Amino acid sequence: MAEVSQPLRITLPPLRITLNEQQQINLEWLTAQYQQQLAAAAGQTQSGLSDDWKRWIAENKLHNRPDGALVQAMTQRGIDVQAALQEVQRVSNDPAFQAGSNFVQLLRKLESILTIQQQLAELAPSYGKIERRERVTREEFLEHYYAKNRPVILTGMMQDWSAMQKWTPEYFKANYGQAQVEIQFDRNTDPLYEINCERHKKTVTLSEYVDMIVQGGESNNYYMVANNRNVERDDLKGIMDDIVMFPELLNPQDTSGRVFFWFGPAGTITPLHHDPVNLIMAHVSGRKRWRLISPEQTPFMYNYVGVFSKVDCENPDYNRYPLYQNVKIIEEVLEPGEIIFIPVGWWHQVKALDISLSMSFTNFVFPNYFNWQDPNIPNW
Repeated sequence: MAEVSQPLRITLPPLRITLNEQQQINLEWLTAQYQQQLAAAAGQTQSGLSDDWKRWIAENKLHNRPDGALVQAMTQRGIDVQAALQEVQRVSNDPAFQAGSNFVQLLRKLESILTIQQQLAELAPSYGKIERRERVTREEFLEHYYAKNRPVILTGMMQDWSAMQKWTPEYFKANYGQAQVEIQFDRNTDPLYEINCERHKKTVTLSEYVDMIVQGGESNNYYMVANNRNVERDDLKGIMDDIVMFPELLNPQDTSGRVFFWFGPAGTITPLHHDPVNLIMAHVSGRKRWRLISPEQTPFMYNYVGVFSKVDCENPDYNRYPLYQNVKIIEEVLEPGEIIFIPVGWWHQVKALDISLSMSFTNFVFPNYFNWQDPNIPNW
């Protein structure tokens, strides 16, 4: 019986090329499902471990965890001990891993400098409190706070704001009730409501929003925040007549996208983050509790996406985020008529203790643009 020759097949996703015994070539497009099966097969090494396991080994080795501890953890999860040993050794010898390890060493040097600076800062008797100053000159503010990246609470600077007498929920309902405004809504359904802020935008009348606040009691489900940019709406621009720019600090000619209106119920929480610029927030009505963390403590902040931390200051999960236990928090309650300066890079989480009305500003007379290198590791 004559031997039947098998056609030659070459698979180069998304194509499979077949050469039959008549030397004819057939091209076949692979289905998406078959391509996924090929990719999964390619993710297996000779040790039989998936890419997920290889990534886990590399990450743990970059954290200086001993090889023996990795092998033990893997065998406890059903991995053959020889396969575990083989893959741990293979990762160590991988040139790509070795290159990444070099960069991690450089990163650790920078982190150690930050840690030393934080340790030195904690030696000061005044550490743990934010200085309160009644008015400052432009020169004082620049030298002692802005240029030194040091927060401060300013008092006695809002007496000429008519907003201090006017602004209440009832005032806004009576004078701007028909204005269409944008708010953040349905935040309680999404732990990442700040990162996903675009999904939570909703347009209502200001009258409807005031009713939510007054009738709803303490809540974090809705909040009018900086990103809603309501102060730029034509039918709300009148509120700018109720405030006075601080001429020593702010540039009144540079307000577009740099002046913001905040209005919400007691219970609103702005989650832990840092801003990419310097800012001041002026409290008109209601108290807010500010928790601040210095930039030197960034290595403990689990900052994987943009300017946000994964940690909730209100209820930190030390099992998931153990490094956060090293953090030293500065806590202050801001009263109406007080202004807080938050320097660029300072972490903060804010909770409203009452119905609150505030204005924030980034239009300083000093340079306020910086080049940030933010991470984007959403699934880590």
